[in-house]
Amino acid sequence: MQDKQPSGKSRSSSQKAGKTGKTLPSQTLMRGLDIIEAVSEGVEDIAELAAKTGMTYSTVHRILSALQARHYVTRDTVRGYRLGRKLLELGYRAYSQTDLVRLAHPLLERLAKETSDTVHLGYAEQDHVIYLDKIASRRAVEISSRIGGSKPLISTGIGKALLLDSDEAEWRHIYERSTHLLREPGTLELWLKRMREYVKQDYSCDLGEDEQSIRCVAAPIRDSSSRIIAAISVSSTLDYMSLERMEQLAPVVQRSAKLISAELGDATA
Repeated sequence: MQDKQPSGKSRSSSQKAGKTGKTLPSQTLMRGLDIIEAVSEGVEDIAELAAKTGMTYSTVHRILSALQARHYVTRDTVRGYRLGRKLLELGYRAYSQTDLVRLAHPLLERLAKETSDTVHLGYAEQDHVIYLDKIASRRAVEISSRIGGSKPLISTGIGKALLLDSDEAEWRHIYERSTHLLREPGTLELWLKRMREYVKQDYSCDLGEDEQSIRCVAAPIRDSSSRIIAAISVSSTLDYMSLERMEQLAPVVQRSAKLISAELGDATA
């Protein structure tokens, strides 16, 4: 049954799209976004939200319940509906990432020029690294990664750098969920042993766990609260990345990571 549009009220974006004959990706999703936007504009109760969006009272109530369950909106007994902590978290993350790329890019370019290797910047999203920036190698080397793409935390150097502040319980959970993604087979105890060593060194490595011909050295980036929010890495093939060179690169990568951290306000950098 179609929701009726109250006379004299402005149409929501989902209704406008439907009116023009456009196919909506998901009517429920679009309605949820309409409600979030209305709440952001100061609409406080269900009756007002229904009038604003052109939905029925019952539809607004149903979608609000789902949004509240996921913390996209919250209800104050005095002030009515407000944006929830999840939106604040996502907004902060989006702002941080935009600012991070802007601040980090010149230092990544410098690092790539200094090493002649591929340089990455990424952050953690669930069990994966999402790449925010990439500077390609000046060598004839292809690294299968792209800005906006993802790879497993468990197998990449940059992924392990993002886990350096996590406890062993979280490491175990990551291993149990993702061990099938490792290109170089091993054991839980070996992986935990390496993670402990990486914590002591404050950098991590990819020893062929993601791609058997690729090696990399990575270091974490910290924000003003000294929390790891991202990491950078230098990657190349075995031809250019012996274990000896990886040890030599570690302080170089760490120095760049600390410079970026300092730009973000980390007092320990």
